[in-house]
This record gives sequence, structure tokens and C-alpha cells, in this order.
Amino acid sequence: MARRLLVAALAVAMTLVTVMVSAAAEPRSWQHVPVPAQVRPQAGLNEAVAFGPGRAWAVGSDAVGRDAPGFPLMMRWDGTAWQRQKLPGGDWQGELLSVAAPSPASAWAVGRDSAGGARLLRFNGKVWTESRPPSGVALTKVVAGGGETWLIGSRDGAQVLLRRDGRTWQDMPVPPGAVYGLHVKAADDVWAAGDTHAGAAVSHWDGQAWEQTTVSGFPRSAVGSVYAVSDTEVWAGGTAGFVGGPVGKPIPPLLVRFDGQAWNRVTVPTDFGAVSSLAPGPSGELGWVAVSRSQKYGPPGSWPPLVPGPDFLAWNGQSFTGHSEPAVAGEGESSRLHLAPVPGTETVWSVGRADGPENTFAPRILRFG
Repeated sequence: MARRLLVAALAVAMTLVTVMVSAAAEPRSWQHVPVPAQVRPQAGLNEAVAFGPGRAWAVGSDAVGRDAPGFPLMMRWDGTAWQRQKLPGGDWQGELLSVAAPSPASAWAVGRDSAGGARLLRFNGKVWTESRPPSGVALTKVVAGGGETWLIGSRDGAQVLLRRDGRTWQDMPVPPGAVYGLHVKAADDVWAAGDTHAGAAVSHWDGQAWEQTTVSGFPRSAVGSVYAVSDTEVWAGGTAGFVGGPVGKPIPPLLVRFDGQAWNRVTVPTDFGAVSSLAPGPSGELGWVAVSRSQKYGPPGSWPPLVPGPDFLAWNGQSFTGHSEPAVAGEGESSRLHLAPVPGTETVWSVGRADGPENTFAPRILRFG
């Protein structure tokens, strides 16, 4: 009897080991997460921000038609599913463009209504309320970090940057050219991604002035995302630009890295597309790069000459590993990808917009980890 019990125990132990090894060996992948049933057709998401495994926000618009502006869309992740949130200010038409959070108890969202007016929403840890936007400013993006909150927008056709000083929004100096993205580490440590007539440009604010560097001089190149690990490791991504060529010619992605002395282009495992988002890993190092409309050359002589490339690039400190988004029934690939890491974990959200049937589009939410 004792021998039989021993044999049975060993068999159970070996089964458990086999299961654990198989689970560990199975590579993790990006998974599709459905949107709430209340979200209507023709919806798209622009940005998301996550505080932890059980809380995240995503913003965009839904019920968008050829001649209709649609309605602002905000959703909340409660740890189990995404839920649509009722917004303050009544049923206005328009779109929410951006969302950011200085802390779990404070968040901001910006958008525009169908008349072109700026919309600014504030979350106090319990409810969202309407906040008065800066006078005469059309808002496009809100960015938070290092206890700071900044806005990107325009006034009378000129770009503006605004910083929250506790009670009001303060106009800040703007670097030459255009700014598409910011990474705010502190009030005196802000990185801006954009372009000038000379090409893609990254600028650094030290609390007194902007120092700008052209990171790619190729015509029509630009960077829209920037992530600073430290003063000696900064990443920026966008598109490498092009000159001439047939209509619809694909554009190469652009990823550059600053080592404290110079900016250098980084090779990525795809040939075409746009670096649309950068996200840190659990330790604060660069963890992920998202490439919208990623394509690469197929084998020589193959047709079509281009095949789908990786949509997400995982960085391990030395090289990239490509990941593809999962196939979703009735939908095509994503045309927009925005990353939202869950702080302190390996979980990352991606929100955006995917191709739908017959030239329509659909909201797309993906999760890794």
C-alpha cells in the first residue's frame, strides 16, 4: 500500500511539474478585450491611462458617421471588464482626444465639441466634472508626470504649451516648429517630440529654456512620441518621411535613441509604418514600441512584395522581439495604437481604431500580460 501511495504521489508531482513547465514555456501574447455593448458602431479610441490592475481609463468617440461628428466616449476598466462612463456637461457631440493622470486620485481629459470648442474634464478620484479650458485655446493633448500636468494646443493658429501651476494654466515657452508629444519628468525636466522645417526634432526643457536637436534631417520626418529613461537614455519615435513616390507609398518608421552625447537611429524589425507610442516596462526602462500599419518586405520574388510586420516591439535592453496583434472576427488590422502600461507590472494596454467592414472602423482594445 505504501509503495502504491508513493508511486501515486510521484505521478501527481510529475504532472504538476509538467504543467508548470509548459505554462512557463508558452510565450505570452497580446489578447483582444471586447468593448461594452453600449458602445455603438463606428467608434474609435485615442488614448488610455492605467493606474493599476483594476483601474484604467480610455477615451475616444463613437457613432461617428460621414456627416456626423459622433459623441465623446469614455470607458473605465474595473478589473474585470470595460464599462462606459456617463460624462458631465450633457449629451454634447464631439470627441475626447487625450487622457492623463498625475495620480490615481486625479486625472484630466481633453477634447473638442462639434463646433470646435475645447472641452476639459477633471477627475477628483470619485467623479468627472467639466473644467473651464484656457481662454481661446484649442486643446489636442494632456500629459502628466513627475507631479506635473501639461496641455498641448493652439491659440490663433500658433501652438501653445500650458502647465498647471496648482490653480490655473500657465503659458509656457514653445520650442520652434511643432510639438506632438511630451514626456514630463519634472517641472524642469520635460522632453518634447515634434518637427521643424529641418526634420524630426526633440527638445528638452530645463526650467529656463528649450534646447532643440534635429534627430533626423530627412524631409518630412517627424517624431510624435518621446520617453526619457534618464539624462543619458532618451527614446523618440515617429516616421522617417519620404520625398515623391507614388500615392500611398509606405513610409519607414523612425526610432532614435540619445545616449547622453548624440542621437542615433535604432534599427527595428519592420520596414514600414509609424512608431505611434512608447511605453516603459516595470523597471522604468523602455519596454514597448508600437508600430501602426507595420509592414515588411516579403521573401524575394514573392507577391505581394509587402507582408504584415510586427505591431508591437518588446525591448529587453539589447534587442527587439516582434509581436502581432490578434485577429478579430469581422475586423481588420489596427490603424492606430496607443500604449498604456500598468505601473509596476508587465501588463500593457493598447487602445486605438481598427479597420471594419466596407470602409468602416471599430474600437480596438488589446492587452498583454
